[in-house]
Amino acid sequence: MCGIFFSCSTDNPIFPSERLLDLLRRRGPDSVKVVQRTCQSINTTQLATRKTPIQTLHSVFVSTVLSVRGNAIVEQPLVDKDSGSLLCWNGEAWSLDEEPINGNDAQAVFDALLNSTKAFSPGRGMEPDERELRVQAVLKIIGGLSGPFSFVFYDALSQQVFYGRDVIGRRSLLYSRGSPHDFIVSSISDWSASKDWTEVEASGIQIINSSAALPSTEHSRCKAPVALEGFPFIETILWSAIKHNRTEVPASEFIKVLSSNQDPRDVGARTHISTINREMPPPAFQGLCLQSEAVNNLYEQLRASLILRMQSIALSPSNTPQNRLAILFSGGLDCTLVARLVHDILPLDVSIDLLNVAFENPRVIAAANALAAQNKQNANSITSPYDKCPDRLTGCNSCAELLKTCPGRIWRFVSVDVPYSETLAHRTQIISLIHPHNTEMDLSIACALYFAARGIGHVYDPVKKFSTTYTTPARILLSGLGADELFGGYSRHAVAFAREGHVGILDELELDFHRLGKRNLGRDDRVISHWGKEARYPYLDENVVNWAFERPLHEKCNFGRKSSRKGAPIGDHPMLEPDKHILRLLAWKLGMPGAAREKKRAIQFGSRTAKMVVGKNNGTQTLETVAL
Repeated sequence: MCGIFFSCSTDNPIFPSERLLDLLRRRGPDSVKVVQRTCQSINTTQLATRKTPIQTLHSVFVSTVLSVRGNAIVEQPLVDKDSGSLLCWNGEAWSLDEEPINGNDAQAVFDALLNSTKAFSPGRGMEPDERELRVQAVLKIIGGLSGPFSFVFYDALSQQVFYGRDVIGRRSLLYSRGSPHDFIVSSISDWSASKDWTEVEASGIQIINSSAALPSTEHSRCKAPVALEGFPFIETILWSAIKHNRTEVPASEFIKVLSSNQDPRDVGARTHISTINREMPPPAFQGLCLQSEAVNNLYEQLRASLILRMQSIALSPSNTPQNRLAILFSGGLDCTLVARLVHDILPLDVSIDLLNVAFENPRVIAAANALAAQNKQNANSITSPYDKCPDRLTGCNSCAELLKTCPGRIWRFVSVDVPYSETLAHRTQIISLIHPHNTEMDLSIACALYFAARGIGHVYDPVKKFSTTYTTPARILLSGLGADELFGGYSRHAVAFAREGHVGILDELELDFHRLGKRNLGRDDRVISHWGKEARYPYLDENVVNWAFERPLHEKCNFGRKSSRKGAPIGDHPMLEPDKHILRLLAWKLGMPGAAREKKRAIQFGSRTAKMVVGKNNGTQTLETVAL
C-alpha cells in the first residue's frame, strides 16, 4: 500500500499540507519522496489577445511506500533519468497481458510503460498523430494489468499525465479543485483544510495534456472533446475503449462518465468485466450438490486467487516469515472460507491472526441494564459488553471449527475490544479518512475496519488460562468483501427475487457489484491503509469475478427452491440457506458445516458499531445531522 499525491497549477507549485503528508506517510511508512516538474503550455484563452499565450505549469508528485513485495524497498516516484518520466503507483499488479509479474510490481509496470513509448518521437514538437500513438501505447499497458491499483504516470516526452483506478476500484484515489488554477489528485484528503474532494471514477483512465489547453478536434479521441470545468482540461478514456484498443469513443460516452448520475451498470464503462449470465435454469435442474462441477471450479478459482495474494509477502521489521498474514475475521461464511482455503496453501509453521472486533455500545448496554432491572437482576452481573457481540460469538465458534478441521497450525484469535470512549476519541479521525463519504452507515462500517486493521487486542492462552495484550505485525489483511455482491448474499437479493424473479435479482447483483468501487472500496482502502496495512480481496480477483459473472444464477444461489437450516444433510445435498449457496456447499465440503450455516450479518451490526446512541438515526443520514 502506498500514498499518492499529484498537483498541477498555473500559479505556484502546490505541496501537500503537513497534515496530508502525515496521512500519506501513514499509508506508506517505508519511504517518502517528492519530485517537481515544470512545463510550458499554450493558453488558448489568450490567443485572440496581445498577451503572451505561453503559461508555466507547475507539477508536484509525492509518493510514500509500504513495501510488501520484493526483497528491497523501492522508492517512489519512480523516475526515468533519460526522459524525466515518472510513476506514482499504489497497488498490486499480479500480471501484465496474462504474464505473471515477479518481484517489485511498481518497477515492472514503470519499465513496461517506458518500453511501450520508446518507439515514438520525443519532444514537444511531436505531431498530434505521434502523441496519439504514445497515448495508445500507455493505455495498452494499463489495460493489460490484472490486480488492484491506482496510479499517476507522467509521460515527460509528450507532457501528458495519466491517472486512474483499476476497473473494480479497489484502491482509493480522490481529486480536488482548490481554485480555477489548481488541480490535485491524492490517495487521501486533507479534510480539515478542504472538503472539496471527489472520488476518481473507476470507469476509465483520465489524461491531462499539459502542453496544450485542448487537443485539436481533428486528432482528439472524440469529435467534441469533453473537459471538466475549469483548469486543467481532462479527457476520460473508458475501459471499454482501452480493452478493445480503440480510443475514438463517441462524446456521449464521455459525458456519461463525467455525469454524477451515471448508472454504474453502464456496459460501455465496464467491459473489462464479463457480462452477467442471464440464463434461466433448465427444467430438469435439481440444484447444486457437494459434487457439482461448479463447486469444484470455485474452489480452484479461489485457491488461485489466494496463492497470488500470499506470494512474495515482504517482511517488515516487526514480523517474521511465521506471522506475516492476518484475516479480518467476523466468523461469517465469507472470511471463514478464506481462512479455510489459506490453510490448504500456507506451510503449517505459518501462524494466522484472526482479527475479530467488538464494540462497547451504550445503547445496547442501556437496554441490557433495563432488562436486568425488569427481571430484578443485578446489573453488575451482566457479562462483558464485548463477549456478547454477535460477531464475537460467531468468531469464536468459527475459530473453534478451524482448530478442529485444520490442526497443526497456530490460529491466533485476536479479540479487538473497543471501549466507547476510544470510539469517540477516534471519531473525528475516522470521519476525515472516509471523506468524501459522510453517512452514518459509512462511519459505522469504517469504525469496525479502522480498529480491526489497527490490530491491537488480546489473545487468550488456553494453557495458561489468561489473556495477553497482542498487536498483529501482519501488513497484509485478507478480507471476504465481494462475496455477497457476486453470489447473492444480501437480504435485498432475496427480496428482489421474490418480487421480480431472476431478472430482479440479476439486476440487483449487477448494480451492487459495479458500485463497489464508489460505495465501499475507496472508503475502506483509506481507513485500513491508515495503519500501514494493505487489504487484499480474494473474491474480487478479476478471474474470480469473471467466472462468477459467467455462471448462471442457479449455480450460485438457490432462491426459489426448498431450503432449511434444520434437518440432517441428505447425501450430497445438505440443507443450507439459499443465499451464496455455492459458497455454503464449498464450506461444507471443506469440513466447515458451522460456517456453511451462518447467516449474513452486516459488519456494523455484528460488531455493534451501528446506533451507538438512543435515537432515530439511520444509516443514510449525513454525519452533520447525527448527534453524538
